[in-house]
Amino acid sequence: MNAPVPPSARQSRRNTRAESSIAEKTEGDAYCDGAAMVTTSTSFAGTVLGDLPAGEGQPVRSDGVEPAEWVGDVVVVDRSTVAEGIAQLTLRGIDDAALPEWAPGAHIEVTLPDGMLRQYSLTGDPTRAGTWTVAVLREENGRGGSRYIHDNVSAGDRLSVRGPRNHFPLVEASEYRFVAGGIGITPLLPMIYAVARSGVSWSLDYCGRQRSAMAFLEHLSPWADRVRLFAGSEGERIDAVELANGLGSETALYCCGPARLLESIDDACKAAGRMPPRVEYFSPKQLEGATVDTEFEVELTSSGVSVTVPVGRSILDVVREAGVQVLASCEEGTCGTCEAEVIEGVPDHRDSVLSDAEKAENAFMMICVSRSCSRRLVLDL
Repeated sequence: MNAPVPPSARQSRRNTRAESSIAEKTEGDAYCDGAAMVTTSTSFAGTVLGDLPAGEGQPVRSDGVEPAEWVGDVVVVDRSTVAEGIAQLTLRGIDDAALPEWAPGAHIEVTLPDGMLRQYSLTGDPTRAGTWTVAVLREENGRGGSRYIHDNVSAGDRLSVRGPRNHFPLVEASEYRFVAGGIGITPLLPMIYAVARSGVSWSLDYCGRQRSAMAFLEHLSPWADRVRLFAGSEGERIDAVELANGLGSETALYCCGPARLLESIDDACKAAGRMPPRVEYFSPKQLEGATVDTEFEVELTSSGVSVTVPVGRSILDVVREAGVQVLASCEEGTCGTCEAEVIEGVPDHRDSVLSDAEKAENAFMMICVSRSCSRRLVLDL
């Protein structure tokens, strides 16, 4: 059996795509537990804000792309409740070792004892050195990761983690508009800290079921004049059309939260002729239009393996069965872990990770859900 494809190899390909998108501007209610955080984005010209030096031996590149991942065990040094159903964990290295620093938008992958992999946004002030902080919403109808953390993880426990990764970078702009839905505040809070320090104009629209379930309100209180709260229990709803029509031509719009909220904002931006927002999904987007499953061939150039993917099975399942172990996590097209480079063929993109422009390029695909429009695909796996 072949060894799993190293994430560093896939990350280098993703970095190439990230560098290209940063350099050029392109066109382009259940609340989840943050277990699968992915980015669909339109980039604004400029460099990444919030570049912070990584831990020893992991220097941050000047282009803002994340360094090689840190892998190891951490200790939960503190656990607290930051809102109804939301547990905050503060993590530190074994023997009080400092963890690598990180940039806003980054997340880590946590391996739970039963083998489940879950991704959680790093949150809080990114200049707070040595520790990582995540916030986890208990999701009763989820796949079990958030329930395990809420029921079993306490201060003093160890967790195995990998990261940080950053598919949701904060790029330089003359003005920022942030929209958070529920637990979607977690990746946006570090961005707010970074932008506030830079002196650039910004504002936040924060939506939730009720104020008691909205985390980090105390962190936002110093900027009360820049924050609008929309609590559903109080009859308040954000107006996506008004939001889109009020955006400046150079305003960078960052959104994170439930799919219904993000899709309404994306639709409103398209109708208003604005560039799509940079968004992070916690659950799969609904596919538009009909999709047809057919059998197709996949050649894996790095492994020297060719497989037939039948109707009703994923590329990921079939290549694993052939002995090619590819790292994956959500297996529903939201986390980006199983990303593969496309050398030949036309993918049938069914993920919630890639932007419309990236899907049109057909340079990468998520093999856990996406299929093929052509009879044959050649992938770099």
